Amino acid sequence: MRRIVFRLLKVCLIIQVWSLVRRFDQPQKYKPFVSKCTMLGDLNIGSVREVNVKSGLPATTSTERLERLDEKEHILGVKIVGGDHRLKNYSSILTVHPEVNEGRSGTLVIESFVVDIPDGNTKDDTCYFVKSLINCNLKSLSDISERMAVQDQCEPLT
Repeated sequence: MRRIVFRLLKVCLIIQVWSLVRRFDQPQKYKPFVSKCTMLGDLNIGSVREVNVKSGLPATTSTERLERLDEKEHILGVKIVGGDHRLKNYSSILTVHPEVNEGRSGTLVIESFVVDIPDGNTKDDTCYFVKSLINCNLKSLSDISERMAVQDQCEPLT
């Protein structure tokens, strides 16, 4: 399992970050490569979403299942179950934690993932690709959360 750690330390409080991350039905709120998300069923564990990916990536769709949503511990687990990409048996766990650094409140986001290495790719190539996507998503999450914090906003929890 690979782990990517991202610190949001400017002004982001966990409530702003979690209000975005928890929205399995709206990943486009902070994931810049998602153009559209359609839920298949209710928003519960086991729910599936169809994600349309923006051009520029080697995919156009991804089908993903909600594996875990822990509101108290701030944990989101997602597994890719289909799509026209090469991320087979991909699953991730994203956790959000309050953090204080030099007296300033912030948020620590950790995303861990596992994925099969596709034929024709190396482990390094696959991990580099996935890490690049995750880093882009987390950078976007940071920017959006910071704007929300400055405006004292958060996404509705419903």
